[in-house]
Amino acid sequence: MGKRISRTTPVAQTLLGSVLAGASLSAVAQGQPLPADALDWQPWGQDEARQQLCRGRYVMPDYRLPAQENPETLLVETDEADYAADGEALLRGDVVLRRGNTELQADQVFLPADRQRVDAEGDLVIRDGQAMVRGEQATLMLNEDRASLRNSHYVLYDQHLRGQASQLEQTGEEQYRLRDATFTTCDPGANSWQLVGSDIQLNQATGFGTARHARLQVKDVPIFYWPWLRFPIDDRRHTGLLSPTLSFSSDGFDYAQPFYWNIAPNHDATITPRWMSDRGLLLNGEYRYLFEQSQGIVEGGFLGSDGGSSTGDNRFEGEERWYIDAQHAGALAPRSNYQLRYGAASDGRYFDDFGGEFGSGDRVSMERLAQVDYRGERWQLDARAQGFQRLEDPLSDTDRPFYRLPSLTANSDWQLGSGFYTQWRSNATYFWRDVDERRVPEREAAIGTRLHLTPSVGWRYEQPWGYIEPRSELWHTAYELDYGDRITDRDTSPSRSVAITSIDGGLVFERELELGGRDYRQTLEPRINYAYVPRTNQTQLPDFDSRERAFSWDQLWSPHRFSGADRVGDLNRVSLGVQSRLIEDSAGRDRLTLGVGQSLYFAERRIDSDGDPSTLPPRPEDAPDANPLSRYQATRDRSPLVTRLEWQINDRWSTGYEWLYDDEREQTERSSVDLRYRHPDGHVVNLGYRWEIEGFDPSVVPGDDGFRDYSREEWDLSLAWKASPRIDLIGRYLHDQTNDRPLEQLAGLQWNDCCYGVQLVWREWIDDNDTARVEDDFSDRGLFLRFVFRGLGGVGQEADSYFEQAIPGYRPTPL
Repeated sequence: MGKRISRTTPVAQTLLGSVLAGASLSAVAQGQPLPADALDWQPWGQDEARQQLCRGRYVMPDYRLPAQENPETLLVETDEADYAADGEALLRGDVVLRRGNTELQADQVFLPADRQRVDAEGDLVIRDGQAMVRGEQATLMLNEDRASLRNSHYVLYDQHLRGQASQLEQTGEEQYRLRDATFTTCDPGANSWQLVGSDIQLNQATGFGTARHARLQVKDVPIFYWPWLRFPIDDRRHTGLLSPTLSFSSDGFDYAQPFYWNIAPNHDATITPRWMSDRGLLLNGEYRYLFEQSQGIVEGGFLGSDGGSSTGDNRFEGEERWYIDAQHAGALAPRSNYQLRYGAASDGRYFDDFGGEFGSGDRVSMERLAQVDYRGERWQLDARAQGFQRLEDPLSDTDRPFYRLPSLTANSDWQLGSGFYTQWRSNATYFWRDVDERRVPEREAAIGTRLHLTPSVGWRYEQPWGYIEPRSELWHTAYELDYGDRITDRDTSPSRSVAITSIDGGLVFERELELGGRDYRQTLEPRINYAYVPRTNQTQLPDFDSRERAFSWDQLWSPHRFSGADRVGDLNRVSLGVQSRLIEDSAGRDRLTLGVGQSLYFAERRIDSDGDPSTLPPRPEDAPDANPLSRYQATRDRSPLVTRLEWQINDRWSTGYEWLYDDEREQTERSSVDLRYRHPDGHVVNLGYRWEIEGFDPSVVPGDDGFRDYSREEWDLSLAWKASPRIDLIGRYLHDQTNDRPLEQLAGLQWNDCCYGVQLVWREWIDDNDTARVEDDFSDRGLFLRFVFRGLGGVGQEADSYFEQAIPGYRPTPL
């Protein structure tokens, strides 16, 4: 054992702590590669390797010298030491120096008499827990921010990053220079790609690096060259170019190049010129800001002259296309928040034509909002001015939404004890929209004020064996209306008061059950609900926001046939249902839920959107513009029989089923079946079937953009299969059985490697042209490529969010 020399000295941070402080782009050099074990490489074990993208990882070995209480202490171990009379020291053999977390190993180390410098030669290596550097010769100035290392190899452990440099220098405090350097995140011996630069400078203080004559090599073949490149070397936000996106579709070539501007720590902006070979140059922008009590974002896009499309129609060719969406939100007080938003687009097809992300374009409206609320212990208050631009083209006056200018809401709840409670709901709103009053139905022609008051009282008695809850609401609604140029004899100050009464009750029976060697708790839960809403004349009332609800399981137990406050549907019915659940005692989760229910009507439901209690909806043969089922729905003496099932077959397979069956006409009104497969390794399969009879939604009539003049029948198959840790296969096929056509076809492959990723997706879909008419539809298709160099960036359009929506349960492997 050689002698030890301990010394406390103000050694400056010289090589490691920041030599390669950039995980985004460190440098490295041309030269013979080192064997993997010389880079602290540790292969995965056989069991671990099957689940890993990389063949191993970089792991720092244990320190050879122990840590000292004083981190400034310089601890030395050597086989041999020669001292000159003037104090110079030459350490030879297996020399090890440690100060704090940094340890140096070398064959030979020279210390001058003033101990201001360390010269190391031979097989030297420096480690500090975060990085490792190997080289042939190094000079470290202990009291200055200067160092030099020749023929170096380096590794950043956590970033899985390695590289080489013919000359590595510390030129000042937190400033470094690397000559003939390379950088890659690939495993040792697998240079799938690397970045090469003749002169790279890193400034840790600013978080930036620069490179001259930088080139990107794939399999040692240069594919891109930068005469000068500026790049970030830490996680701080920096101004500069971001990864571009590109795609090919039936609309041609699409290329977008984002530029990020780091204005201040709490302000930034992204400017994205986007060139489309058919349509032209679109300029997008986004500005974000963050303050202590508020935050916001402003985004928009502008195309000076639309060049048209090779597919679909070109109704906006030669016109300006644009949109803007500004949002701001903040806190006024601990219990009070506010929101501001303004959104607008040049036309209703903007996002169909220019949706920014893969598969996007389904934004249906642009919101305009100014809102403030208060959430007290007793009262909840809300004041807002709100409107929407509906994104459809063409857009009829009837489909234009009303603005609320303003809308004031005050709600409260009181628990009175012994199960009794009262509630107060109130709202006052001024409704406005800019339409020709003579071109819309009379009930939709007015603008004006609506006051809506809804006090309610109820009592709920609940025990483990069941519950009962009678409840009564009073709906009082009053209006002050203006019909503008519309000639009408309708009342301009109508009002309506109606009581809504319901009684809901249920029982819960339980028993222990053993099935297949498992213990379960089975429940049987019969339920009865009675609702009575008297028939009230509402022909003088406008229709600002009411829509008749489509029937469902939830409607069995609700007394409200309409959404909104302008219509209260007459109702005198009792709903009967039973539900049974199979509960796993060990986990407490529902393994199986099966429910069946039906409503029995004691009177016709005469109130529709016209609000007339004295008439029934017209017969479809007498009124082609009426919903074909509205007459039957109003006069039938019982609802469809509703059956629903949720079954967790095992830990991987589950299914859901809903069936609305008209036992009087002996026909299905709506049904859906879903079969789902979820594997612990990430495999996903979804198979769905949906059927809906024409006219099922009572709020949609012929002539509306959403009305389908056929019974809707669709199949939907989607899957994502993680064939290996490296390969994801994805696909979807959505088929319109009624019209015998595919609505969407998608097939994709994602290759995940240790240091790069590739995503290739083909997609073909039907664009409905903002209508439900089949004759207006047209097909679109595209091929989308995304390529990512891990640790450097990539090229292509991000599509993960769309895949998660199109393939429920799928979580793409991050590229």
